[in-house]
Amino acid sequence: MIRLFVPHDLAAGAELTLDEGQSRYLGAVMRAAAGDELRVFNGREGEWQALVARVGKRAVTLQIIAPARPHVRGPDLDLLIALVKRGPLETIVEKAAELGARRVRPLITERTNADHTRVERLRTIAVEASEQTGRLDVPQVLKPVKLEALLDGWEGGRRLMFCDEAGDAQPALTALAGFDSRTAGPWAILIGPEGGFSPRERERLRTLNYATPVTLGPRILRADTAAISALTLWQAALGDWRS
Repeated sequence: MIRLFVPHDLAAGAELTLDEGQSRYLGAVMRAAAGDELRVFNGREGEWQALVARVGKRAVTLQIIAPARPHVRGPDLDLLIALVKRGPLETIVEKAAELGARRVRPLITERTNADHTRVERLRTIAVEASEQTGRLDVPQVLKPVKLEALLDGWEGGRRLMFCDEAGDAQPALTALAGFDSRTAGPWAILIGPEGGFSPRERERLRTLNYATPVTLGPRILRADTAAISALTLWQAALGDWRS
């Protein structure tokens, strides 16, 4: 069943015209015809049954039929990732969407080896992954900020799990076992650059009372592998994998 993320409000009987990219996808790639059924969601009102009403030369129009699934949000989990090369970063955003992150925040650290990224391209990847994975919302992908600035404006009440592979941190599952999944609250996972955090950054992170340093095992992981592993471990310990 085709699923599409749309920005429109959804209500039974409403008609909506898809943008150029989605119209091309349905009409030219999927060869959709009037009467074909699909599902749509907007991140606010759950998933809805819809039908292809018209396939025009420039746009496809849908008719909204009825609600299919009520809206459910996953855990309030941010993935904070130091900028890496385009390919691995795109993989990280895709897997963050599949694994239930609510936001992806690219970061610039002292050892970041990439200083630019195409945020709109990453947002498109997040939408496509959300459509395919069955989730009812799409993770936000924010513009890159400096790690120092992020910590200066840290949101009160949000815990931070940061992957510290240069010290005496506990294994992730051991460290997370000290928290109650029923009252986990908002969290963030921080993955550093390929060269690791600088001594100054690591010292500051170690002094934060809301931060929990963890290790991801005995091997050195690439940033994309580390992000996927950390998200998986957090979901297994505190997230909606337990429900």
